[in-house]
Amino acid sequence: MLVVSKRYARTDFEAEDILQDSFVKVFLYLKNFKSECPLEFWIKRIVINTALKHQRTNRHLMVTDQEEEWEDVSEHDSIDSQFAYEELLELVRALPPRYQAVFNLYAIEGFSHKEIGEMLDITESTSKSQYSRARASLRQALLRLKQQYHEKVTG
Repeated sequence: MLVVSKRYARTDFEAEDILQDSFVKVFLYLKNFKSECPLEFWIKRIVINTALKHQRTNRHLMVTDQEEEWEDVSEHDSIDSQFAYEELLELVRALPPRYQAVFNLYAIEGFSHKEIGEMLDITESTSKSQYSRARASLRQALLRLKQQYHEKVTG
């Protein structure tokens, strides 16, 4: 479950805080658990909801000092090098909170844009737009990493 909370947090410390809050909720509401779904799924859903609530309540603390710029990247661009999990996690963590949440919920957790819209109180089209922008941003970041790696190797 720590891996799940890390996907939504900006730091490892924040992820651990989210996980701790989640397990407190699990123990408080364990009597409400219905065995119709697997326990792991139920706990995972609590972790995700706790992380999303954490983002909403701490949004005012997340200030960006640069205006985001989005560049169009062709769908045909590919990244052929392998990146470590931690490098990819850091790229996802660098996304604006809403883009990070939508990306995680759609690409990793498998929720539909309609479900994401209901969870985040946004429209389905906003979810799709934010997911598209998150992907474009990640693609650009991966291209920059690839270029940096290439420059190191060819030095």
